[in-house]
This record gives sequence, structure tokens and C-alpha cells, in this order.
Amino acid sequence: MLQEKDKIFTNLFGDESYSLKSALKRGDWDKTKNLIANGREWIIDEMKKSELRGRGGAGFPTGLKWSFMPKDPDLTNYLVVNADESEPGTCKDRDMIRNEPHKLIEGCLLASFAMNAHTCYIYIRGEYFNESVVLQKAIDEAYEAGLIGKNASGSGWDFDIYLHRGAGAYICGEETALLESLEGKKGLPRLKPPFPANKGLYGSPTTVNNVETIAVVPSILRRGGEWFASFGRPKNTGTKVFCISGHVNNPCNIEEEMGMPLKELIEKHAGGVRGGWSNLKAIIPGGSSVPLIPKKTCDTVLMDFDSLSAVKSGLGTAAVIVMDQSTDLVKAIAKLSHFYKHESCGQCTPCREGTGWMWRMMEKIGSGHANSSDIDKLLDVTKQIEGHTICALGDAAAWPIQGLFRHFRDEIEDQLKKIKAA
Repeated sequence: MLQEKDKIFTNLFGDESYSLKSALKRGDWDKTKNLIANGREWIIDEMKKSELRGRGGAGFPTGLKWSFMPKDPDLTNYLVVNADESEPGTCKDRDMIRNEPHKLIEGCLLASFAMNAHTCYIYIRGEYFNESVVLQKAIDEAYEAGLIGKNASGSGWDFDIYLHRGAGAYICGEETALLESLEGKKGLPRLKPPFPANKGLYGSPTTVNNVETIAVVPSILRRGGEWFASFGRPKNTGTKVFCISGHVNNPCNIEEEMGMPLKELIEKHAGGVRGGWSNLKAIIPGGSSVPLIPKKTCDTVLMDFDSLSAVKSGLGTAAVIVMDQSTDLVKAIAKLSHFYKHESCGQCTPCREGTGWMWRMMEKIGSGHANSSDIDKLLDVTKQIEGHTICALGDAAAWPIQGLFRHFRDEIEDQLKKIKAA
């Protein structure tokens, strides 16, 4: 269990003000100039030592990602922060922005310097209106204090941040669709290659990182990459903010050590499953796009990238959605299927046509008018969508359905037989 002294987000619950004055008391902006003075290579090396993997879902090594950015001083490089948090069940970045905005802003400065970017854009979800107000106030405070802008923090580095509000499209959480939207175009994912590090925003080298990934950077650089890597397991290191919702007694966001047992996480921080652990049916461990896992797996699985991958699920955004025995799993997954149908940009035929088809088939199964061959047909369609679209929304729509029938097919078929026999 993570000790208080090792927590990065000490104001995650908003017990104190988000203001610059309070942030300084909590240790933000402490000797930022000295961190920059250590140079770009030092910053990237420390990030590599930390083994930090992207906290937006993909889990790509952050230091390695930064090292891909061109070092040519004549190029205009950009950092873009993805604050378009729209994954059902996920609300960690929201609390960071409204309660710890200065950690994010300082992280933007340090990351941008490391990648030779004088400009950073923060793309925030349109529905996060109050959070955007808080973040803009914090940016204004940082400018007034000389922490960003010309000669940021006295480092000799000029740095500007711009906050851009999205219009509520889930697809803009995909990094290239986000860049399209930022440029004023319709949010449609781009084909890769070219990758954003070569040709991103306005055709210039760009790195897109999640809010949590950037917000932990100052703490890693102050305490050292090896300190961060001391938590968790190899290649699954550091602290992580978990969102716990659903059928628990105390839904919450909590910062904990990576690799913590899922059962312990829920029992210690969320007050346990409603009706006790024995009343658990299934858990979606990483936001709505990852496959659910049944209780017997939840008993022992660890909350990190590799452990969840080994049980054919994923850490994703670490949004833990708990479902007890009262849950109609078919209806729950059908609701997610409707979400992905609604949010598909329509650019790729498998996703445009397939998401609607999958939702209608899930509704048919939920109403009891399906049979075993319909399930086979549905799973076949998920395989035709998975891996055949420009971005991962097709995968995100297919995986919850695959997870449902991987673990609960027999139970669902029995229910269908009972309905037909009645």
C-alpha cells in the first residue's frame, strides 16, 4: 500500500485550494529552473529510468516516446496534452485538473523543454467546463508569476500554453483525431504513418500525452526516475490513479502503487463490493473499452499492464467498473455497444457499419430473441472489426463483447433457452 509521503497527487480530493499559493506549499514549482538547467538529455534519461508508461491507456514508455522527437532546432515542435477524458468509467484527469492544475502546467513546461517545444496545447473535453475555468485561471497565475511565458521560471526558455476546449466528441480522444480537431477540422483519425512525432500538429513534429502522464513528470524529476521505478513491478512501475465506480460502497479516485491486487484495491479504498466480495459478478478493470473479467479472476489479478494483459483484459485508463450479481451483463455491455455506435466517426466501414450491427445484435440477445448461432455470428463480426480500422475505436467496441462471451457464454445461452421454453 502506498504511503502518504510517496503520493504525487496530495490534493487529489480537493481538500486544499488549487491556487498557485497552495500549490507552492505542496511543493509544486520547486527549483524548476534547476531541473531545466540539467538539460534535455538528462530529463529524457530520468524518464526512461522511471519506466513510466503512458497513463492514457496505451501504456507506451514515455521516455522512449519523447526521444522520437526530432532535435533539429530549426523545426517547430509541439506538445499536446490530451485532456479529452471521455472513456466511460474514467474520471481521474478531471480531479487532477480541478485540484492539482499546477502539477500539469509545470509538467508541460518540463516535457516541452525536453522535446524542444516552445508551445503546448491542452485539449480539454468540452463537457469539462468548470475544470477548464480552473485550468485557465491556473495558467494565468503561472504567467503572472513568470513561471511560464518569456524566460519561463528564469530558465531562459520561452514557453506558451494554450487551452483548447473540444466539442464533446469521444473520437477526439484518439491522438490524431485530436490533432485534426485542434486544427479546426472534423475530428477524423489520420492514417499512420506518418506518426505525429514526424508530422503532427500543423504538419510539425508533435507528441501527444495524457494529463496524468505529464502531471507526474515534475515529481519524477525531483525525486529521481529510480524512486518512481521502485514502486510496482518491472515494466509496470510507479504510482497510478485508479477510478473505482459501480457496485462498491465508496466510489472514489485513489492514487496507489501499480501492481496492487485488484481485490485489495477495492476492499481498502472503495469500502468493498456492495453486499460483500462474494456478491461480485464481474469487473471491467480499465475503462469501458477493455474486456471484463469474472470474479474468479478478480480474486487474484494484479492491477498493472502485463498482469491484466495475461488474463485477456487490460489496464487501459485504470477505471475499475464493479458489477455485482444483480447486474444484467448483456444489457450492460449493450449499453456500451450503443455508446461506441454513437461515437464512431464513420470513416472506416467496419466500424461505421459494424458498431451499429453489434449493438442491434446485443439488444436482440438481451431481449431473449436470439440463439447460439446468433452469438457465433456476433463474435465473428467482432473479429472482422477488430484490427481493421484506422484507430482503436473498432477494437474498443469489439472487446467488451468478446470479454462477455469469453466468460459468460454458457450462462447467457442457458437464459436464452429458459426464455424460449417459457
